[in-house]
Amino acid sequence: MKQNITVEAALEIVLQQAKPLESIELLPLTAAYGGILGAELSAKVNHPYTDDTAVDGYACLEADTRGASLGNPVKLKVVGQSPAGKPFTGKLEPGEAVQVFTGAPIPRGANAVIRVEDTLREGDYVWLMKPASAADIRRKGDDLVLGQTYLHKGDLLTPGRVGLAAAMGYDQLPVVRRPRVGILSTGDEVVEPGEPLPYGGVYNSNSYSVAGLVLEAGGEPVILPKASDSVEGVRAQLQRAGKLDLLLTTGGVSMGEYDIVRQMLEREGEIHFWKVKLQPGGPLLFATWNGLPLMGLPGNPVSAMVTFLLFGRPFLFKLLGRTDAPYSLLRAVADTPFEANPTRRAYRRAVLRWENDRYRVASTGNQSSGVLNSMAVGNALVVLEAGLLAQPGDSVDVIPFPGAS
Repeated sequence: MKQNITVEAALEIVLQQAKPLESIELLPLTAAYGGILGAELSAKVNHPYTDDTAVDGYACLEADTRGASLGNPVKLKVVGQSPAGKPFTGKLEPGEAVQVFTGAPIPRGANAVIRVEDTLREGDYVWLMKPASAADIRRKGDDLVLGQTYLHKGDLLTPGRVGLAAAMGYDQLPVVRRPRVGILSTGDEVVEPGEPLPYGGVYNSNSYSVAGLVLEAGGEPVILPKASDSVEGVRAQLQRAGKLDLLLTTGGVSMGEYDIVRQMLEREGEIHFWKVKLQPGGPLLFATWNGLPLMGLPGNPVSAMVTFLLFGRPFLFKLLGRTDAPYSLLRAVADTPFEANPTRRAYRRAVLRWENDRYRVASTGNQSSGVLNSMAVGNALVVLEAGLLAQPGDSVDVIPFPGAS
């Protein structure tokens, strides 16, 4: 068992144990949002299907309109209409025009469009106050070309990508099955929200904050009933959990005699590492129990959330085969001091904002790992290497919370 390792070494071990899921589900478009695409997708059609108009106006021959102006308008005979979905089926001849509406196919024989605001209709004729142009014609395949790949395995299915898949001709999408992630809180002092809080008790916030992070990262959170402070209680909960792809425990991984998750794994599992050189979250443990990857998050609320963001989120991204990065790193100017840890990398909660063409960042205040409010008001982590503090005006590395940047 490795102990007191760096963040990079710990992340490498975590990712080594993350085996990409092979299970693919075929889902209707409305159920695919937020999922991860499980295969390459190529267009089933050209889009536009044929040359069409990008504006309302009149389709005509460009040669008929040369020299048209307010003082010298050109008169064309209107021989039909072409609204979207009901194209004009005839062929345009010289001296003629067809009224077209946005998205309508360009009639045969036409090679230019004049916008309606540059015309004056007079019965069966239309006066053009300027020359018609091909600039407002959208060419066949301008957006999508039949057979070309536009969506890739591992892509996050955003609304734009789902819409693109629909435009490509798909009514169902192959989506990677969401990993089932068990979340187990330990400790006799932990009480479910809504129940009376006894002397010495604490409400179970970890299960719900971590469940939200799991869901946002693409997993399916499975909140398990609380396990008591005994090896038998934890073991029983794990055995009842069913098929999981990852188990997250909160608490029970430090050095006390009641830290029973670590004790159980020392007897029955394989601990890959215990304790990482970071703050908050140093007691993080990663192990395998009966073939199930188990990440023992610290019990302090902030530590549990920070360590999931740094290690659990990348684990799920690899399971899903996601093409995007689990988190980004950017530079910002510090508006407040940020205290260093003398021996470990520190992740300080902060409020990140964009101001005057640059990112700026300020501390949320009290950085105790028990101050969960800092994760509610904060939207980023300032990263400080061991022994390196930041003063106002310094440039610092920042990890935005998911969705914050």
